[in-house]
Amino acid sequence: MLYIKDILLQLLFALTPFVLYNIYYRDKAINYSKNFIIITCMICLFMSMTFPSSVEEGIIFDIRYVIMFFGMVFGGMVTGLILLIEFTTYRLLLGGAGLFSAMVILAFTFSLSILLSVLYRRHSEWRKLIIFMAGISFSVIPICVMLVTKHHYVIEHLTFNILAMPVQNCLGIWLLFSLFNKAVSDKQLYLEYLRSEKVDTINHVAASLAHEVRNPLTAVIGFLKIIRNDTISKEKTNHFIDICMDEIKRTEIILSEYLSISKPSKQVYEPIDLTRLLNAIVDIMTPYANMNNVHLVTSDYGQEINVSANPNEMKQLLINFIKNAIEACTSVSNGQVSIRVYRESRYAKITILDNGIGMSKVQVDRLGIIYFSTKTKGTGVGLTYSYQLIRSMKGDVSVQSEPGKGTEFIISLPLLD
Repeated sequence: MLYIKDILLQLLFALTPFVLYNIYYRDKAINYSKNFIIITCMICLFMSMTFPSSVEEGIIFDIRYVIMFFGMVFGGMVTGLILLIEFTTYRLLLGGAGLFSAMVILAFTFSLSILLSVLYRRHSEWRKLIIFMAGISFSVIPICVMLVTKHHYVIEHLTFNILAMPVQNCLGIWLLFSLFNKAVSDKQLYLEYLRSEKVDTINHVAASLAHEVRNPLTAVIGFLKIIRNDTISKEKTNHFIDICMDEIKRTEIILSEYLSISKPSKQVYEPIDLTRLLNAIVDIMTPYANMNNVHLVTSDYGQEINVSANPNEMKQLLINFIKNAIEACTSVSNGQVSIRVYRESRYAKITILDNGIGMSKVQVDRLGIIYFSTKTKGTGVGLTYSYQLIRSMKGDVSVQSEPGKGTEFIISLPLLD
């Protein structure tokens, strides 16, 4: 039972680099570094030598050879030399009857580790065989050396030497290399996915931006060609110039929306009464709703409901949601958008409910994703920007929708204390 406890403890030390890797690099957009390998291996080596497997005072065995081999494979020769210095210094400090034997074993195992680490990096098809050979070698070499230097020790503790040590080294090296390689390869696949996703996003943005800007520019070019012919009246010329100016302004708005996503402005928050702000926004959006034959319905908010936000951003955010709700009702009869604001616990809730065309579950799940839009003429930038602002205010958005039955957005924002 004592052997099992010592083996499990050493296996725990052997798996420490794998555990620390998953903790430290879990949310990072980079893979492991040599400094990480050096630090984790030094910690593991120190812990394994501090709490070793031993059946006789002064003669200790641990997972040191596995750690040193692992360090040389993933950290290079410099890591191996650092671990060699650490082991030699600490082993001299520990002393004991097995000091000379430990140094002899180290000379053989370290030289073998150099050879096997080079083969491991050069021949990927041999890696499983190299790991197997390393585990067997790190078990056989200590026993052979001890038979020469401490013959009686090996005979007296034969069970420990022929069972505990091989299991400890072979199982330790197999678990560490298998799990660490799997974690590193999974991380590499994730990083490659991120890079490809960024490229896809850039391509999507470029195509979307080119499409959105080309339309107004095409109209401007067409009208300028007409004006250049001098065959139309001054009144029509002025009218065409006004249209060109409107199209140029629309282009500027499109570019501003894209820039608001890529380079958000510095946040300047102040107390805002949502009740008063929504009343003002409803007054602004009512003509637009009437133009689309949509009825805006608002509740009597009554009391003040204050949040901390940027006034201009908050206004634009609510306009985006209400505008989308109105546009969702343009193709239905008796279109209606209901707006309500109220308190719930420590949050201000804003509900925007429409009886429009609704959305499928797939569309709902993609809302807020950059440049996704359910409208044929939309870029999705406005909603993406709105979601980004809500998250920056530590708020949340929930959506309930069914095709043909309408959509309800619930915006939750922390109340101002």
